[in-house]
Amino acid sequence: MTGWHSISLWMEGVEGGLTPRPALESEVTADIAIVGAGYTGLWAAYYLKTRAPDLRIAILEAETAGFGASGRNGGWVMGAMLGDERIVGHLTEPRRRETWALVHGIPDEVGHIAQTEGIACDFRKGGTLYCATRYPEQERRLRGWLNDLYAHGQTEDDARWLSPAELTQELQIPSILGAVYTPHCATIQPAKLVRGLAETVEKLGVTIYERSRVTHWQPGEIRTAQGRVKADWVIPAVEGYAGAMPPLGDYQLPVQSLIISTEPLQEDVWAGIGLSRGQSFSEFSRQVTYGQRTADNRLTFGARGGYRFGGRLRKDFTFTEAEESLRRYLLGEIFPQLKDATITHRWGGNLGMPRRFQPHMLLDSKNHIALSGGYGGEGVGASNLGGRTLADLILGRQTLETHQPWVIQDKTIQQALRRWEPEPLRWLGYNAIIASFAHEDRVLADEHSAPWRRRMAQALAEWMQGLMR
Repeated sequence: MTGWHSISLWMEGVEGGLTPRPALESEVTADIAIVGAGYTGLWAAYYLKTRAPDLRIAILEAETAGFGASGRNGGWVMGAMLGDERIVGHLTEPRRRETWALVHGIPDEVGHIAQTEGIACDFRKGGTLYCATRYPEQERRLRGWLNDLYAHGQTEDDARWLSPAELTQELQIPSILGAVYTPHCATIQPAKLVRGLAETVEKLGVTIYERSRVTHWQPGEIRTAQGRVKADWVIPAVEGYAGAMPPLGDYQLPVQSLIISTEPLQEDVWAGIGLSRGQSFSEFSRQVTYGQRTADNRLTFGARGGYRFGGRLRKDFTFTEAEESLRRYLLGEIFPQLKDATITHRWGGNLGMPRRFQPHMLLDSKNHIALSGGYGGEGVGASNLGGRTLADLILGRQTLETHQPWVIQDKTIQQALRRWEPEPLRWLGYNAIIASFAHEDRVLADEHSAPWRRRMAQALAEWMQGLMR
């Protein structure tokens, strides 16, 4: 395949060529075989090899390192995981404090490894701003979320309210009602991180086979069209591409995320926006809207996503007119000065959504399969913890990472994970939920909406969101 640089703004920014590594064309033997040269697979290889240097590790990648979500995401390294307040909040002290510290420490761990290994990935730990804009119901919901964080063991050092006046030094959005700021997030150039990790593990002695699509896998063996790997342990690190490796697709639903990026903006424009320290931001609507200021002064902006009937992967991310118009509209609503900004890049990717809407890190000791996933769009950071955890589980280490509520040991994939409902229930359910979120947003953004309509729109969206838990 050619044109890997055109996958995203991030892959275009990778220096040098993207010449593929040699494909697997024979039978090889390894201690550990990893499917997928994305973040999870590479982090697992890194921690395994640094903790047990004699291990023979082979990674098989269908395209090239960073082809999947690792080279297409929004570039947030979050000290958080999908549904973590629900999971961590149920723990007793002091376990809860230890677990929050572990999760919040993800950005620092990634930054430390990047610095240690010389991976230049534009790492900036500026925190995240979750913003209430456009209508007062969003502010009330955001304040309620902050109170939930406090009730589940977080403190003002972890998340605090910023008034519109306090926000002027961080982010300037017209009619902003307030924001929750958390320091536990960094922004990066994600393709530089994944490509740098691939080079790092190679130097450690890991073999990466690219353009080596897996056609069959089972305990102890992985096959491609031209070769085979026999291994003691198998790690399928495929996330949104799980449908290509049955039965993983029954437990991991591929959904799509779409992102646009402006041209580099002048300093006087940035003076009216902010984000001078590498902060990321998100509007606190139920439909995810997020962005960051890149190291070369672009504004990247992601909004909404999609699901294709039958869990089909989206391969062509050429935007339709409607897809671009929606993101331009949302960008202009938040930053009116960017309504006419030139959009230079448009891209998207497939990510994995688990049925329980929380991550899992699984060790099937009987079949020697280790699995980490279910990141739900928050995998840039969570995959680091996943890789660390899988390494410790396989090596039999008793660590803080291996004693977390999302870690499942001595169960098969079928026993441990919850299946998605069959079609057409998946498609109908997803679209009904998204439609309720869009309806709520339209009603609440209209200041002339009757109170009863506002209450009904919120109640419907809240009920539909509850179906996701």
